[in-house]
Amino acid sequence: MKKICLLVIASIMAVCFTACGKDTAEEQSRENLEFTVVSEDRLSDELKEILDQKKESAFKLTYADEGYLYICIGYGKQESGGYSVTVNDLYETENAIYVNTNLLGPKAGSTPATSPSYPYIVLKVEFREKTVVFD
Repeated sequence: MKKICLLVIASIMAVCFTACGKDTAEEQSRENLEFTVVSEDRLSDELKEILDQKKESAFKLTYADEGYLYICIGYGKQESGGYSVTVNDLYETENAIYVNTNLLGPKAGSTPATSPSYPYIVLKVEFREKTVVFD
């Protein structure tokens, strides 16, 4: 009877320690990526054309060129100016690249332009042959 109890306890402990170890391994494999925010005047003509075609509605796309990967996120047509896009997270795991951005509205008390705007951001990273996951 004692052997059965010890075996059950050992099995439960093994399961518990294995589960804890897996989370640690996942955290260790997450690596923040260095990136550059690319201004419109530094984009290739081809990428500018693609963005211009998609700007009316929200979009998420990637574009590879000359050893770099461009991650593009657009928020579609906004009724006024003064919007900006922030990067909350950009990291790589063993299987994918994850990106999370946020659209910020015009600052309180400011008088934004009355013409429509099309806020987007283009992030440049070294090329990696991985899927990009947009959070």
